[in-house]
Amino acid sequence: MGDYRAPLLLAWQLTNRCPCRCLHCCEDSGPREAWSAELSKDEALRVAADCARCAIPYVVFGGGEPLGVAHAWDIFETLSKNGAAVKIETDGTMIDEEAAGRLRSLSVDCVQVSVDGAEASTHERIRPGGDFRKAAAAIERLAARGVPAEFVFVPCRLNASEICGAYDLAAKLGARTFVTGPMMRLGRAARDWERLSLSRGEWARAVEEVEERALLRGHPIRLSIYPWDIVEETQVRLHSPQAMLLAVPDGRVKLLNALPFACADLRKQSLAEAWDACQAAWKSGEVSGFVRRIPLEPELLKHANETWALKGPVLNRPNLRRSGSLDA
Repeated sequence: MGDYRAPLLLAWQLTNRCPCRCLHCCEDSGPREAWSAELSKDEALRVAADCARCAIPYVVFGGGEPLGVAHAWDIFETLSKNGAAVKIETDGTMIDEEAAGRLRSLSVDCVQVSVDGAEASTHERIRPGGDFRKAAAAIERLAARGVPAEFVFVPCRLNASEICGAYDLAAKLGARTFVTGPMMRLGRAARDWERLSLSRGEWARAVEEVEERALLRGHPIRLSIYPWDIVEETQVRLHSPQAMLLAVPDGRVKLLNALPFACADLRKQSLAEAWDACQAAWKSGEVSGFVRRIPLEPELLKHANETWALKGPVLNRPNLRRSGSLDA
């Protein structure tokens, strides 16, 4: 991140509300899980305009379900008019014919649709509140309009056996890319980790199977496999932070979705000021000490969705005393 005067990417969680309560959700999202002080339309549009002033080239929307926010379309249009590429991470249920057409008219780099199985029963078991038919139809609609759609599949013990079938389905629907990676030990997934998570060997076998399927089929679509689990990623990012900012629903800025530290507030500060604060935070002993403890105490990741101000030694936080010493 030290190579750039502004972030290359803004990862923006517009809301924590979502129609689904996915078993492996890393954000603890759900129908009643909106944060109490999420940014208003006017506040969000100010942030979008600030993206243009900072010339941020790429903005990624997650959540919660970003398309469930009424003013999301105003934000997409503001960014598109100012030349920023947009990526949307969604469950696909809100992408009807009209929405697919609107996305076609914007500077959308890709739409990632989460699909948790090759069969409806598997998808809807892992994703209570989800709709397999609507998710599949969303990918088809986007592909038909030339909007790059990506099929996102996260293997766990309930669906890993369907990874090759999911790859075949992605190709049939016209997806540009089949995206997969290890389940994140965050949020709801962390609380049910023992039941849901694959062992390293099981994950390696799932990767081998889907790579063989892609090769056998002549790579009809791209295959993208994320290289790290969240523990590994925290260690990589400590030494080489991405040139990005992560904005959570109330406008606070965090360093990484695995870390609880909030270093800035977009209600009160510009993106340029947040960028300076983020770079300083990555260099702080408070952050580095916490990150170095994660491989030894992965239970610290249960705090990932919290927002702590950087105010001195982490060891002084009462809710961490039971986790052991966090001295660097």
